[in-house]
Amino acid sequence: MQLQGKKVIQIVSDDFEDLELWYPVLRLREEGAEVHIVGENADEEYIGKYGVPIVSDRAFKDINPDEYDALLVPGGWSPDKLRRYEDVLNMTRVMDEQKKPIGQICHAGWVLISAGILKGKKVTSTPGIKDDMTNAGATWVHEPVVVDGHLVSSRRPPDLPDYMREFIKVLAK
Repeated sequence: MQLQGKKVIQIVSDDFEDLELWYPVLRLREEGAEVHIVGENADEEYIGKYGVPIVSDRAFKDINPDEYDALLVPGGWSPDKLRRYEDVLNMTRVMDEQKKPIGQICHAGWVLISAGILKGKKVTSTPGIKDDMTNAGATWVHEPVVVDGHLVSSRRPPDLPDYMREFIKVLAK
């Protein structure tokens, strides 16, 4: 239980990629981390692309990123929705400024792009948003997982074991 005492924000909206949200949540909880599911509203059910639901614990507006150790952004189509919330972008910027771990997989890079934190960073994502990532100033590589300081990025569900192994290492430091 190497993450005992760590608190993690898992942001959510509808159409998240089910495995890209649930796998990290379960792995972090297995390691002893407290993971809060944070959506537009607290106690709201959100549905993944494949129909798996999750209920939020908290609302974006109620989160103080100073009280957390890391941020996770799921893939799927939810990042396109999540990046429209100023509270989400501010939360992402604060976590970045404080060099707290930020995990992003698949299309999750859209949130980091909209937050303006990728310039000069080395990342990966689903190849479908490679141009978006490079246009935001990042160096994009086609690898299962990339760690650049406190940013941990990954491509897609088959890469989840590599992604979480590296995210847990960064968070445990």
